[in-house]
Order: sequence, then structure tokens, then C-alpha cells
Amino acid sequence: MKTELFPYQKEAVSKLLPLRIGALYMEMGTGKTRTALEIIQHRLERKKLQKVLWLCPCSVKDNLAADLDKHVSGWKEVIRIEGIESLSSSDRLYLSLLKYVNPKTMVIVDESNLTKNFFAKRTKRITELGKPARYRMILNGTPVSRNEADLYAQWFFLDPRIFGYRTFWSFAANHLEKDDNGRVRRVLNVDYLADKMKPYSVVMKKEDVLTLPGKHIRRYRYGLTSGQFSHYSHVADEMLLQVDEADESTIYRTFTALQLITSGRRITSTAKPLQHEPFFEDPHDNPRIQELLEDLPEDEKCIIWVKFKHESQDIQEVLPDGSWAVFTGEVPLKKRLTNLKRFRENPECRFLIANKVCGGYGLNLQFCNQAIYYNNDFNYATRAQAEDRIHRIGQDKDVVMIDILSNAKIDSRIIDCLDRKESLSESFKRELKTGKGKEFLT
Repeated sequence: MKTELFPYQKEAVSKLLPLRIGALYMEMGTGKTRTALEIIQHRLERKKLQKVLWLCPCSVKDNLAADLDKHVSGWKEVIRIEGIESLSSSDRLYLSLLKYVNPKTMVIVDESNLTKNFFAKRTKRITELGKPARYRMILNGTPVSRNEADLYAQWFFLDPRIFGYRTFWSFAANHLEKDDNGRVRRVLNVDYLADKMKPYSVVMKKEDVLTLPGKHIRRYRYGLTSGQFSHYSHVADEMLLQVDEADESTIYRTFTALQLITSGRRITSTAKPLQHEPFFEDPHDNPRIQELLEDLPEDEKCIIWVKFKHESQDIQEVLPDGSWAVFTGEVPLKKRLTNLKRFRENPECRFLIANKVCGGYGLNLQFCNQAIYYNNDFNYATRAQAEDRIHRIGQDKDVVMIDILSNAKIDSRIIDCLDRKESLSESFKRELKTGKGKEFLT
């Protein structure tokens, strides 16, 4: 080992080391990778373990390898890293891993919320890979990303006996209350699940175990042009006619259409899928871009989080050549990693344009202390993940995070729900039932 454990990490090791299975629910930035490595080291020294299969999101494989390099020497002789998503698409990989795993193997599922769908192919295959292994562990920032229904598949992988249900249907019958459309309305008997998990899990929040530099969130608003406002109101009226409470996709399509307008697009068709085109011929005329240029820090590196593909393209057009690198899903993985290295090492490359779906997991960006949320999505979990990219162990400066918001209602609703960790869809549906759906959006 090249690095020392923090006291709270030692406590986690002490609890899970005697167990064959375990869950490290340690918030991003508290060092769950280092904690897992310590457990592996102890088992190797006692000859209880020979090798480790470490499954993680494909987008963070290289970052995980760099993290392992930082903490330990010779890990490649013991640890095999594979992408969770690859198990869905590659039969060859799955068959090779079935041969790789044996009773002297430890299987780790990193970012285990990617296996929350019990019936997904990747989840079934990961469960099968875990069966021969003597040791199994899941790693995640929080126990629940959406609701407690997500837990069943992850804990079934660890050991079906913990919850006591051999099938998902028996779990659902005891814990899931569904609406007429089969969607989970609420989870019942949560205390039972918490009691079953407690002996096998470690839950740690950053605020409880770390003294990190301050985190300052600033919000700057700009006004839409009169043309945008007129278009926004027209589209809101048209989309509200298509909203079906029983079909959440119609609700999210409405939110997305209005967000597109605030980010500088004109909706040309509200049918599925939405069609849109630039509202401004020159991105410099877009008020959102103008606000971004006002808010960029001087002489410091900054991450710019975007939601839509066109936002990344617009920002690239208005920033000086050579001053930015892109880390979004449109860029091939190998190129993304090259771009990330350039952002990290090249002083002239000051801005990393990233989206939370691609860059929110697994990246250690604590060499940077500035972030701008050019546009937000509706998911608190991805927002929290993105914040934790820079507000984590190793950060030695106060962190500044800026939200750019239009004066349209959709931006206010999104940020309010993120602050309350509330579902934007559920908030909207409550207003629909009282006849105030239009007031919610306009």
C-alpha cells in the first residue's frame, strides 16, 4: 500500500473484514476504493483470496485503474477490472468471466445502482458471477438512488438470505405499493429492510467524517428575449394538451421542450420525438451563453456541466480555441480520456465541457475548484454525483458552484426540486390535480 487509511476507513474495514459479503455506502469523496483495497489486502495476506473481479461503469475503468495505481503497487496481478455495461452486450466476456471466478475470488460491484433492475441482463449475469465467489461486495455513494425498490437486486447479489425473499415478486408483495399503471407509488416496511442491511453495511456521509473546504453555491439569472418568452408560452400551452398523468414520458417531454427553449432552441414539432432548431443564428446572441461568459472565472480551471448536445457545441463556438476540452457521450471513450488528461495537465486548457451522465461517475477532479451548471437535469442523484467530482478528499480550496438559470418557470421548478431532493414529476402531478398545471410552468 502506498497510502494510509483515515480513522473512519479503519472502522469500515473492521466491520466488514470478518464478513463474506458487505456494502460500502460511502459518499463520493470519502475513499471507498481505498477502503475496499484494505479489505482485499488483509484477505490476500491470510491466503483466503487469490484474485478480484472489480466491475464498474465502463466510463470509469481507466479512472479506477489510475486510482488503484495511486494507492497500491502490483494490483494488476490480482485485480481484473471490467465494465458493468459490457456484460449486457458481450457474451464472450461473460463466458470468460464465468471461467475466471472461483471460490478464491472476490467480486466487487462498483456503482452498484447500475444493477438496480433485477430483470436486466447485466444484473442477472453479475448475480451468476457472484455465486461461485467466496466474497462479494457492493460499493455506492448512497444506499438508495431512486427508492428502496432499487435495493433488492443489489442485495440479492450479495446474498438472497439477507432480505429473506427468494424472488422479486415475494419482495414486491411485502414492500412495494403500486399504482394502477404498475409503477411504484411507495415502499412499505422500510425499517425491516434497514434492519436486515445494517449488520452488513457501512454508511458514511462526507459531512460526518471529513472536514472539507467550504462549498459555495451561487445562482445567477438572466432574462429570455421577448421572442423566446412568446415561444415558451405557446409551447407550454401545446405541450400541456398532450400531458397524460399515467404516462410520465409525456410529462418529461414537456419539461424537456421548455428547457430546450431556455437554452436557445426553437421547437419545430412537439410530436414524439421533439424536433428543434437554433433560436439564434449566432450563439453569442443567446442570453444563456451571454450569462455563461459573464460568470466564467478568470485564470482558473472550471468544469461546465451541460445537459444537451447542442449546448456543448454552442459553448465550444464562443470559447477561445485551445481553452476547452470535451467530456460528453458524443466523444469516444479513448478521446474523452485524452481530453481529460489535457484539461488536467495543460495550463491553457481551462474549461472541461462535460455532461453528468458521462462525467458524473468516478472522476477525480479535485485539482479544480470551480464548476458551472449551464443547465440542470431533473435528477438529484446525478447532481450530487457531479458536485462530488470536485468536493472530495484532496480538495484544498473552497469550491464554487454556479447555477445559470433563466427567468422562466421551468428553471425555478427544477432548482427548487433539486434543493428539496424531490421528484419534479411528482411535484407537477400534484399541481395538475388542483388544476394549476399551467401556473406550474408559466
